[in-house]
Amino acid sequence: MSAHVQASYSAETILTDDNREQVGPWKLERAMRKARSKVEDLPTGFRFHDLRHYLASLLIASGADVKVVQARLRHASATTTLDTYGHLWPDSDESTRAAIDAVLAARTELRQNQTGTAR
Repeated sequence: MSAHVQASYSAETILTDDNREQVGPWKLERAMRKARSKVEDLPTGFRFHDLRHYLASLLIASGADVKVVQARLRHASATTTLDTYGHLWPDSDESTRAAIDAVLAARTELRQNQTGTAR
């Protein structure tokens, strides 16, 4: 936990009320209802939990690996993270093909240099 968070929040959770007590689900839902009416173009039925999914998708789109996303979402295992968000990671077929091609090309070049033959 960062020094700023430790200094600003005395509770185990960041969602605290003015008395630094954990915000209960009903209070959070009431605040979300109030906020929904003020945010333009927010999908109907938007919930606080949707912010969690947004965070996960933002991290994945930014290139975070499964262990980082797992840690940020506080999932018990990477399996939970992959089961829930695995479809959001980009397809790596092209990058794996490129990696194999680069290795094979480097080996071919090395072999040609060792035998003195040119391409």
